[in-house]
Amino acid sequence: MASRLLHRLRHALTGDGPGEAAAGPEAEQFPESSELEDDDAEGLSCLAPGPCPSCAQAERSPPPDGQRGSQLLTRQLQDFWKKSRNTLVPQRLLFEVTNATVVKDPPSKYVLYTLAVMGPGPPDSQPAQISRRYSDFERLHRNLQRQFRGPMAGISFPRKRLRRNFTAETIARRSRAFEQFLGHLQAVPELRHAADLQDFFVLPELRRAQSLTCTGLYREALALWANAWQLQAQLGIPCGPDRRLLTLAGLAVCHQELEDASEARACCERALQLLGAESPHPLLAPFLEAHVRLSWRLGLDKRHSEARLQALQEAGLTPTPPPSLKELLIKEVLD
Repeated sequence: MASRLLHRLRHALTGDGPGEAAAGPEAEQFPESSELEDDDAEGLSCLAPGPCPSCAQAERSPPPDGQRGSQLLTRQLQDFWKKSRNTLVPQRLLFEVTNATVVKDPPSKYVLYTLAVMGPGPPDSQPAQISRRYSDFERLHRNLQRQFRGPMAGISFPRKRLRRNFTAETIARRSRAFEQFLGHLQAVPELRHAADLQDFFVLPELRRAQSLTCTGLYREALALWANAWQLQAQLGIPCGPDRRLLTLAGLAVCHQELEDASEARACCERALQLLGAESPHPLLAPFLEAHVRLSWRLGLDKRHSEARLQALQEAGLTPTPPPSLKELLIKEVLD
């Protein structure tokens, strides 16, 4: 059932790289308390009638040797999505564990699962990615169970275990269970729109991107902001525009620091479209100021943004000059 991923994991855990030690006896010396029971059917039940996307994913043929990370099954995922999106029970996203890495962080040891998050989009676009460990999945399950007893009653979750956490077979089964767990959550509208599920997907990426931006690692931060933006677009975030605006601020700051004024201005324009004509938002004036400055640098029309910014200043709704996007990005508390 999980032969494809098992093949990849055996290769990863027995070859060169950080997973090499995981297959030997040493792997059992650091059992992680929050791990799965090693049962074939644990966490692998299908809830929806008809073909299950995650089941179909498991039956695909393995990718060519040597493919790694997010490139492993991108084309297969995209082809499967295009063929099945009109016939399957509606599901917003498809999930694929593309890598599982044993991480040693003494005195603890755990498996970090990297998932490709695939949704409808251009056929050549790369899927967004997230990396989570078992404790992250467990916390999400616990929070959703507390808030949504009815919808969560039929969704299975892998039990904890104390031994054999780092064998290729166990990791393959866990990966399969996590793919199905997220797929089942996405299949239930009430759960799909839950704030805890949105936080699970987006919040760690936003926090890390913010930290890298604040320390001046703009190129690394840019990749994380872009990934967070793609995740939010795929998830259809229902809880207001603030995180999307923060993500656009991060993208604009990084593009600007990396001397890409055109992309930075495009991010500002998208943010101003999101803000519209609503009552002043704390980020409105900073986006207007950045748009004016970038437009002047590129020799483009800036009169409309200048007029809006001046109106805010005359009404006493923002200081002169307004805080910069970078200043607000550094001060923003993500919770």
